[in-house]
Amino acid sequence: MHGSGEPLILLHGGVVGIATFGPNLAALSEKRRVIAVELQGHGHTADIDRPLSFESMADDIAALIKYVGIQNTDVTGYSLGGGVALQTAIRHPRSVRKLVVVSAPFKRDGFYPELLAAMGQIGPSAAEGMKQSPLYQLYPNINWSRLFTKLGELLRKDYDWSKEVATIKAPTMIVFADADAVRTAHIMEFFGLLGGGQKDAGLDGPGRPVAQLAILPGLTHYNISSSPALATAVTPFLEAPMPAPK
Repeated sequence: MHGSGEPLILLHGGVVGIATFGPNLAALSEKRRVIAVELQGHGHTADIDRPLSFESMADDIAALIKYVGIQNTDVTGYSLGGGVALQTAIRHPRSVRKLVVVSAPFKRDGFYPELLAAMGQIGPSAAEGMKQSPLYQLYPNINWSRLFTKLGELLRKDYDWSKEVATIKAPTMIVFADADAVRTAHIMEFFGLLGGGQKDAGLDGPGRPVAQLAILPGLTHYNISSSPALATAVTPFLEAPMPAPK
């Protein structure tokens, strides 16, 4: 845990650990008690005898929330962690106060085709290349071959959570790079499912949706998590009062 204040669970992307958030971890900890989680088989968290799935990892997060004695909390997830954050809000709505999803789609084909093709090739052979990566030294206890096997199986599975996303009650912010791996049309569809982009908000904003969308310029899927612009974008949303129930 980092910092003090209202809790915020922070979830990293695939392969990488919580270090992927770079300066954002410290920035978010200035006002929050950040619970920086490393997911099953990632970082310093041991693998267990089960496949990787968004749903099971979401159940892990809900169990963690209960274990640390929190009634509910804000949850922010990036990429793989964004999918886990989404599923946490879907499967355990009472556990999530506010939700921030960073550079993650709500269905598999939200990614560009070339990325889907690359995901289809992920497997144990990728482990050899990790020996040249700083992650290999940072996380010496990871079984990289097993992790890439499980990640490949997860990322090749089709999913579409559009119906479930439309039912999310937690105030939600979605954040993407302007050169993201997620298709622009999918981003707008995502925002629409959350109630955004339906009409003009009006002069004083009475028609503004609860959901928020941020597109961060000059970034990609691969560096948005470590850009200081991320904390700058999400902090006002997280710190704002909860909207009145409609």
